[in-house]
Amino acid sequence: PAPAEAGRAPGPPDGGWGWVVVFGAFVSIGFAYAFPKGLAIFFKEIQDFFGTSYSEIAWVSSIMLATTYGAGPISSILVNRYGSRPVVMFGGLLCGVGMISAAFCTSILQLYICVGFITGFGLALNLQPSVIIIGKYFLKRRPIANGLAMAGSPVMLCTLAPLNQFLFDNFGWRGSFLILGAILLNCCVAGALFRPIGAGTALVKTQVAEEGKDALKGKITEDGKEMSSALNVPMENKTEEEGGKDCFEKINQYLDFSLFKHRGFLIYLIGNVLMFLGFFAPIVFLAPYAKHTGIDEYSAAFLLSILAIVDMVARPTTGIVANSKWVRPRIQYFFSFAIAFNGACHLLCPLASSYTGLIVYSSFFGLAFGMVCAMLFETLMDLVGAARFTSAVGLVTIAECCTILLGPPVGGILIDTFGDYKYMFIKCGAVMVLAGTFLFIMNYYNYRMLAKEEKERKTKEEDPKSIRTENEGRKNWNKDSTQGGPELEPLREEGEGVKKEMNGT
Repeated sequence: PAPAEAGRAPGPPDGGWGWVVVFGAFVSIGFAYAFPKGLAIFFKEIQDFFGTSYSEIAWVSSIMLATTYGAGPISSILVNRYGSRPVVMFGGLLCGVGMISAAFCTSILQLYICVGFITGFGLALNLQPSVIIIGKYFLKRRPIANGLAMAGSPVMLCTLAPLNQFLFDNFGWRGSFLILGAILLNCCVAGALFRPIGAGTALVKTQVAEEGKDALKGKITEDGKEMSSALNVPMENKTEEEGGKDCFEKINQYLDFSLFKHRGFLIYLIGNVLMFLGFFAPIVFLAPYAKHTGIDEYSAAFLLSILAIVDMVARPTTGIVANSKWVRPRIQYFFSFAIAFNGACHLLCPLASSYTGLIVYSSFFGLAFGMVCAMLFETLMDLVGAARFTSAVGLVTIAECCTILLGPPVGGILIDTFGDYKYMFIKCGAVMVLAGTFLFIMNYYNYRMLAKEEKERKTKEEDPKSIRTENEGRKNWNKDSTQGGPELEPLREEGEGVKKEMNGT
């Protein structure tokens, strides 16, 4: 590059290699979202094999999902430190190791560790970097790119649901886990496509900044030592204080905790934490519910495929609609509607008593699920901006992991207690309608407050009287600070003494 442009950060290309990156994100995001849901095919058989209850077997998916979201800050820190490519490749390796180890488990507790924690952590290292790198490659076409990448989840789910049933029929659940572990290693290939943008320039800038910082620290330390030796003041306390400050700055560099002062971020966080209490449980229990009503295994697995096919179409379509000039300025309202629509589908699910009714429910559920997932990260980036998005994703996922962890087991407890699935669907629907209503009202309030603050700022800038008043106040302050005040009396006396000495008196 030319010397004038050497230090300038490259902008998002909005195309080119970015579409290859979208394909890599399509694969890694697809596995991260679809794999925990696709495992529900094996739950009935694993439950019979180990002699566990619905709530106990639900902990497998629950721990996996909670680890995937709870490890978000770790994933964000690793991305900031090493970049998206190595993190995704290492995550794919962990996923394969976790599922292959699960094939040799002899208790439900070992499944929790291998499938829940190890595979879940590997999926976390796939999810966050894939979402983050799309924001670096796209700006104008970002909603479309996000919608296409998020379509990986329904495509994978549509493929995994019948594939898992086929693998179970031919190899049992242990052989299926071995094959699935090998399939998950393809995440390493997807991660290899994540070419970093402007790595050389960023590296040079970082080295120059670090060298300058080290030189400045050395100079300050030397000056401090000279001054401390002249005044006989120890430097130890100050060094410890600076060390603590540096440690906090390092943590804040990777996770921006000032986001908790951001009104829009807090509204998004509270609404999403509430939403995830009922978001994943219906999809985890859909196939077991169909089997419970007397539907055969392949027909029950086909319900997940129907959901995934509709979801596959809904995500990119939602991305295109969200990118339109009518929706994008108010995308938060659209997101709130999608959550409430999702909850309404669950509330109506108990009315579907036949297989045809379950097909209709799966179709509407797939549409609502795709709408929410397509805008899940786009709305967050719309609120906090691309620069703070990495930290925002990490902080949101660690907060959401608690409700993600509790959602399916609470649904399992309701099924074990009442012996009926309808109470689980009603609980999930009510929670999601409440979350959608909360987000709609609070986003309306946020938009009003932002408009009011913008109006006040413009009024303050355009009003010459306020500018004159500010200048007069600044002059008066300078005048008072230089002329009056008991604090400056010793300085004034010292100045007069110097004047007298200069005059020879």
